[in-house]
Amino acid sequence: MNIATKLTFLRIIIVPFFIFSLEMKTKMGYLFALILFIIASLTDLYDGIIARKLKQVTDFGKFLDPLADKILLMSAFVYLPVLPEIKIPAWMIVVILSREFIITGLRTVAAKKGEVIAAQLSGKFKTTFQMITIIYILTFLVFNAYFSGKVSESLIAILSKISFYLVLLTTIATFYSGVSYILKYRRYLDVEK
Repeated sequence: MNIATKLTFLRIIIVPFFIFSLEMKTKMGYLFALILFIIASLTDLYDGIIARKLKQVTDFGKFLDPLADKILLMSAFVYLPVLPEIKIPAWMIVVILSREFIITGLRTVAAKKGEVIAAQLSGKFKTTFQMITIIYILTFLVFNAYFSGKVSESLIAILSKISFYLVLLTTIATFYSGVSYILKYRRYLDVEK
């Protein structure tokens, strides 16, 4: 297993610890969740750079990298509607999750036909935007946990509203990315072939 693939696996291994930290719903839990998510996000940045630089790009890596992204990001997104500190409607998360399942299914069909669907630019942008959104929300949760009652409620309300708008923009970017993949690879959706 090459270095890039090990970094991708590390991202998957971090997920249960990230979930456990979020589930604590404490100051330290939110702080650990933020730190773990940033580390996992950095593995996403560096696994691709290392794979290209060391010429270790493999079909397995092309398949595993977006899967690891999905595991990390979806584990974060499913928690958003249940966090009382922010008001994220469940329909946004349903759109985000649906896109991920549809494109994963599309990748599976393509793999059965001998093609690996690598990440497209719209998919990379979507993933980056999703990570930035989750990092912002986790940072807000840490800020709120440590400074609630010490700063004005209007500031907390504004920061919380930013979370909503970031998730809304993420939902739009995710939907657009899904449509672009479907249009590009619609040949795999032809059920008669």
